[in-house]
Amino acid sequence: MSARFVAYSMATGPDEEFPMQLVCPAGNLPALRAAVDAGADAVYAGFRDQTNARAFPGLNFDEAELRAGIAYAHARGRKVYLALNTYPETSRLRAWQAAVDHAAELGCDAIIAAEMAVLEHAAREYPGMARHLSVQGSATTAPALRYMHERFGISRAVLPRVLSLQQVERLCETSPVPLEVFGFGSLCIMVEGRCQLSSYVTGASPNRHGVCSPARFVRWEEHGDGSRGVRLNGLLMDRYSPGEPAAYPTVCKGRFTVGGETFHALEEPTSLNTLELLPRLARAGVAALKIEGRQRGVAYVTAVTRTWREAIDRHAAAPDAWAPRGEWQAALSAHAEGHQTTLGPYHRAWH
Repeated sequence: MSARFVAYSMATGPDEEFPMQLVCPAGNLPALRAAVDAGADAVYAGFRDQTNARAFPGLNFDEAELRAGIAYAHARGRKVYLALNTYPETSRLRAWQAAVDHAAELGCDAIIAAEMAVLEHAAREYPGMARHLSVQGSATTAPALRYMHERFGISRAVLPRVLSLQQVERLCETSPVPLEVFGFGSLCIMVEGRCQLSSYVTGASPNRHGVCSPARFVRWEEHGDGSRGVRLNGLLMDRYSPGEPAAYPTVCKGRFTVGGETFHALEEPTSLNTLELLPRLARAGVAALKIEGRQRGVAYVTAVTRTWREAIDRHAAAPDAWAPRGEWQAALSAHAEGHQTTLGPYHRAWH
């Protein structure tokens, strides 16, 4: 059973209870089933096109797969949210609107969108289908959330991973809608929805083309000494020693030579892990904890979902006695990017 708490918001008042949802990634049908079986309250998925921000080859769902996934989740009392969170070019807006139509026809419980024209279409044509504001919408203030709620009827907003814990707590006090925050997974260091790094190198914006570092621009090099290099559109992103774990190349987490020193100039490969903050997030009134990782496999989804499910349930049963367990942290670290974790912007001295 999920944790329950009182969510204070302008929309609902202080007396309405919400389950603290665990929202988990589903990059394909096996991952969706694994997330549901491991205890996810909801999963989020995408169509096999550029309407979602994980448009990798071989990832995502066709109609038959999504229909089967929705049936599997609904039969077990779980929800399926469809990510339509990229920004269409004007000439292609109709494809995003058609994706909204398709989501409604398939019975998705909510769409996750950022583009206002997409939200407007959903609000006008399918007022009964929930609309969640995507992290790509970069809404970080109560007035922004209020506008999206009043104009497009959003019922939840996913906060960007650039806010401190104190900022999240203040937003929970003033937001007109319940809030969802990322609890674990790859950490985006940019103002989400506004990143230009990949487009600088490749000419393909991740917010319009559905993916950071599109696969067609990625080239791996094998060297005689056993080392490997990886290039993005010809630009060297990283070079790995023999046996060193290699990551998928993104500009923000590449190693570059600056001032004669080669290092991760922007951000080291690491995963966000807010497990130790669970009590404060619950007290603040966070409605849902989100796990990043639709590009990851079944083993990742299973282990991370199961760990967070146990942590949330134990906190719900005895919040005053709760403490993060060593085995939970070990399980999460084993599946973290670079095998290391961070609190990221949630914990910082300046605000």
